[in-house]
Parts: sequence; structure tokens; C-alpha cells
Amino acid sequence: MILVTGGAGFIGSHLIDRLLDEGQEVVCIDNFNDYYSPELKRSNIAQASKNPRFHLEEGDICDFPFLEAVFERYPIEEIVHLAARAGVRPSIAEPRLYEEVNGLGTVNLLELARRYKVSSFIYGGSSSVYGAASRVPFSEDDPCDRPISPYAATKRANELMCYTYHHLYGIKVTVLRFFTVYGPRQRPEMAIHKFTRLIDQGEEIPLFGDGSSKRDYTYIDDIIQGVMAARQKAYPFEIFNLGESRTTDLITLVRLIEENLGKKAKIRWLPDQPGDVPLTYADISKARRMLGYNPQVPIEEGIRRFVEWYRKNRDRLT
Repeated sequence: MILVTGGAGFIGSHLIDRLLDEGQEVVCIDNFNDYYSPELKRSNIAQASKNPRFHLEEGDICDFPFLEAVFERYPIEEIVHLAARAGVRPSIAEPRLYEEVNGLGTVNLLELARRYKVSSFIYGGSSSVYGAASRVPFSEDDPCDRPISPYAATKRANELMCYTYHHLYGIKVTVLRFFTVYGPRQRPEMAIHKFTRLIDQGEEIPLFGDGSSKRDYTYIDDIIQGVMAARQKAYPFEIFNLGESRTTDLITLVRLIEENLGKKAKIRWLPDQPGDVPLTYADISKARRMLGYNPQVPIEEGIRRFVEWYRKNRDRLT
């Protein structure tokens, strides 16, 4: 049985759908907080909820007795830990909240993995741990000791805690550093979803900086392929980048959304934001070699698919 934390979220719900399709039995933990609409999260797992092999447990990963009861109730063999307080800019406003949820929540799960002898622990990491690195593309061997937001600092600290539990107790841990994941069900405050909605509604979109910042945008299907490969391999301890290994600048991203919507953007230019990095760019050679990871969806096709999904679901998303 597989536990997916944050399972009603963007990545988690897609992973659960894939696991159920493959005949797995899945426990989903989610607290349906108000970071964004709980109704959207519930709609993410609406189809999964009809499956008898899906088990939803509503609660907080910071609540140790709640988690302990879940581990008592189900014979959990694998954990895919995706639950986190997300977002760079909000973490600057609420660093204590980010440290509590991301730090304590992860330690709680590692401790229960130790106690209940869980065979595999996959941690959903972030490219934010690389900070404002100038060496590109970003390699797993690069030093990650200068995070520039509380969110990034918590994600890096959790990687270190994962290694500590592996070293002390032999837990098999794989850290997956996700690079700007997008696609259907993406969180509404993330750039692609936000820009698409605002352009569609004829409202201004906020662009920070001069439009030259670049991201390694990774389509959700490629990320799920990487997670599933990591499950199959279950190395003793490894860190892998999961990205497309291609960068797209901000203004090009906007143009792609315009093209697929058939509408022009009204742009409001704003200063650079603290905590934002100028570039993310994944070296995925290690994931290719050791996981067989092979991303298939370029940004042009991914944006087309996202806009198609948005149009079909526009009424409930706006």
C-alpha cells in the first residue's frame, strides 16, 4: 500500500490516478487548507474517490497522533511525500509557517517510516534549492547551501533530514527536485494558470523584472513518469533532477499562451521580487541514466494541452 501526502494537490492527484490505473492501493493524506480553493482540490480526486482502492484521510502532517493512527490503520509500504506549504513569495511573509509545515511535517513522516519499517520514501523536492546559481545547467552535485527564500531553505533542510534518516536507519530515500511543473490542475496562483486566466478575462497580467527570467518548465506527465520510475528503482539514497532540460523566458511563455488562447495580454511591468531566481535549468543526465527518465512534452505542446484543459474547465476555475 502506498501513502501519498498532499494527494489532493496538483502533482499528488495525478500520481494517485496513475497508481490506481496500475492497480495499486493508495492512501491519500490532505488537509484541504485554504492556500487555494479546497473545492478545486476535492475535484482533483473526484474520480479517484470512486475507486475502492483509494482511501482518503483528511488531516495535517504536523499532527503526529493523526499520522500515527493512519499508519496503524493501513499496512503502508511506500511513502511519496508531496505535502508542503508551497510558494517562494508567500514564504517570505510567513517563514515560521513554512518551517513548521515543511520541516516538522517531513520529520513526522520520516519518523513513522522508521517505526513502521516502510521500504521506500520518495520526497518531492524543488529546484529552488539551487538558489541564484550561475553555473548551468543545475546538477545534483552542485552545492545547495545558499537558498534565497524560506521555502527553498525548508526544502533543502528536508533533503538533509532525509539523508540523515537513511544513514541512521537504512530507509531507502529518493529526493526528486521538480522544475516548475505545469499542466492540468496546476495551482491557480502559478504563472501559467494565472496568466491564462487573466488573459482570457481581458485583465492585466503582472510580469516581474524585464521578461528575461527563464524557467525549465516541466509538463505534469513527464514528472509522473519520473516519480513512477523512482518507485521502481528505489535506490538506497539518491537525488534526481526532474525537468525538461530546456529553458523558456517569461515573455516567450506569455506569447505561447496568447497564441493558444487567441487573445493578447495586457502586461503590467513590476520590479523583480525578493526570493525569485533569474533562471532554473535542469541537468537531467543522471535521471536519464539511472531512472530511464525521458521527458516527452515540449513547452509548445504542453501549453496547448493546458489551454485546452482550461477552456473545458473554465466555469469552475474562475
